[in-house]
Amino acid sequence: QVQLVESGGGLVQIGGSLKLSCAASGRTFSNYAMGWFRQPPGKEREFVAVISWGGGSTDYATSVKGRFAISRDNARNTVFLQMNSLKPEDTAVYYCAAHLSYRPLLRGDVDYWGQGTQVTVSS
Repeated sequence: QVQLVESGGGLVQIGGSLKLSCAASGRTFSNYAMGWFRQPPGKEREFVAVISWGGGSTDYATSVKGRFAISRDNARNTVFLQMNSLKPEDTAVYYCAAHLSYRPLLRGDVDYWGQGTQVTVSS
C-alpha cells in the first residue's frame, strides 16, 4: 500500500501561482511513477502531468504545458506540481496518483490515489 496526501491547494487570482505537494508513505516511493490528475466542477477527472521514478521523464496535458511543472524529491518521498499563469479553467480538485509503471499512469491507469486538494482560480 501507498498512502498519498496532497497539500498546497487554495484560492488564487488569475495569473497567479500555486505549488502543490504530495507526500507519500508506505512502499518505496522511488519505485513509482507519480502523476497529477484533476477534476473540474461537473466534469470527468483528467490527466495533468506525470513523472518517472527517477525524474528523468515527464509528460503534460496540452492545456498545462509550459505553465505547470512536475518534479519529485525521492529523499523526501514527495512529488510537486508548480502551477503558474493560472486560469479559471484550472479550477479543479487536484489528485496525486501513483503507478509502478510510467506508461500506464500516463494513460490514467492508477494504482493509488490521494484524497485531493481544491484549487480555485478566480478574479
